[in-house]
Amino acid sequence: MHDETTLNRTIALDGTVNTRDVGGLPLAGGGQVATGVLLRSDNLQDLSPDDVESLVVGHGVRTVVDLRTEFELRSEGPGPLNDEPRVSVEHHSLYPATGGGTDLDLDDATIKPWGDGQGADLPDETPTVRAYLGYLERRPDSIAAALRAITTTDGAVLVHCAAGKDRTGMVVALALAVTGVPVEAIAADYVETGENIAEIVGRLAGSPTYAREMHMDQVDKHRPPAGTMERLFELLDEQHGGFEAWLRGAGLSDEELAAIRSRLSGA
Repeated sequence: MHDETTLNRTIALDGTVNTRDVGGLPLAGGGQVATGVLLRSDNLQDLSPDDVESLVVGHGVRTVVDLRTEFELRSEGPGPLNDEPRVSVEHHSLYPATGGGTDLDLDDATIKPWGDGQGADLPDETPTVRAYLGYLERRPDSIAAALRAITTTDGAVLVHCAAGKDRTGMVVALALAVTGVPVEAIAADYVETGENIAEIVGRLAGSPTYAREMHMDQVDKHRPPAGTMERLFELLDEQHGGFEAWLRGAGLSDEELAAIRSRLSGA
């Protein structure tokens, strides 16, 4: 059952099952994240004309940050927002530039999407945490570019991948951390996707792109636990001196970090 906050943040669309505005999350110093600035979602391929109107007119979306791989883009084809003149679509894959596939099977301990990357050096971490560390190691350029998009548009930015859980969850988590949202609240937003996990799995299971990785009898395998996000920030502290130090190393300037903070806090 959704509480009032969840209902207020959820964006009901015909063509998605996991779209919400991150506005309303609490800030550590008081106040809350501004609404109408950063949205997160699952795959946008099935948006109806009414959905497009709702996002562009009702929610002011002007930039879409698509975190899917080139393989996914080729397989799925361009989505409806690619044809919307009021919207700019940016693609920033979190997989290696030469790689393909998706991240929907990364909960399976037999899958090592990052080979000899940082995640492989931490065998005691969960497969999902290792994969997230792999994103950080292999595609800091894409993560920085995705966050930079928040600073370069006057409208709302919508970040999405396939499920709106892993790639989207990590990028949004970093944006929220920069803004001053406590880790517990970031983790709660991450976990919120679990309320829709059966619908997400069912939707993706119907797509040839994702069907191999999606099985309705394994829904709980894809449910995001709060501990994943909490552990990610612990490791950023331990290995990089904190998330902001990592983001600076990824190429974001202090001015850009301040701009992200200003936009999302409504300051």
